[in-house]
Amino acid sequence: MAQNDTVKLIGSWASPFSIRARAALHLKSVKYEYLDEPDVLRSKSELLLKSNPIFKKVPVLIHGDVSICESLNIVQYIDEAWSSGPSILPSHPVERANARFWAIFIDEKIFGSLEAVGGAKDDEGRMAAAGKLMENLAILEEAFQKSSKGLGFFGGESIGFLDLACGTLLGPVSVIEAFSGVKFLRRETTPGLIQWAQKFRAHEAVKPYMPTPEEFVAFAKKKFNVE
Repeated sequence: MAQNDTVKLIGSWASPFSIRARAALHLKSVKYEYLDEPDVLRSKSELLLKSNPIFKKVPVLIHGDVSICESLNIVQYIDEAWSSGPSILPSHPVERANARFWAIFIDEKIFGSLEAVGGAKDDEGRMAAAGKLMENLAILEEAFQKSSKGLGFFGGESIGFLDLACGTLLGPVSVIEAFSGVKFLRRETTPGLIQWAQKFRAHEAVKPYMPTPEEFVAFAKKKFNVE
């Protein structure tokens, strides 16, 4: 597929998963048209339904006449389809496999814990889910320490695939912290992730697309009709 084919991205400003795709396109210096779905949970455009008829979710990357769905899949596609800019995935097969593994851990284990905290029906269930979330974040902290080798990002000095995967957590964690009154990212347990989060938010490929914690919380309060 020619690299100059028309590129569009269907996303939503409050979707953490859309940030993955936008940051990846930015890293690769890809020019694209951004189509925002402002209330994707309640109303979906015809283009979104046509482009992602199975899951009906954002983000969706449209490259020429091809639609690519699911955020991690989109990031990998962007890395392979465009040679411009830095590589997003590691070049070594073992490092690539490890990056994919931890991205799955983030999407399945940590997001699962976040959903369990938010969906708990009583204090006992909420405490159990919060404990599991802290446990999973501690595991991710250990993975970061090993992967970063004392540098700023999961891959070392440069932002990469696992950083984009992990960055998706920052909005939801800030919302859960605000609603529960519990800090899950703590300097005594996740010092590396806290420093990483500051560098990630400030990165030029992320900052234009990442809402602030306050914006995430305000959106969640409106969504769930919470004062």
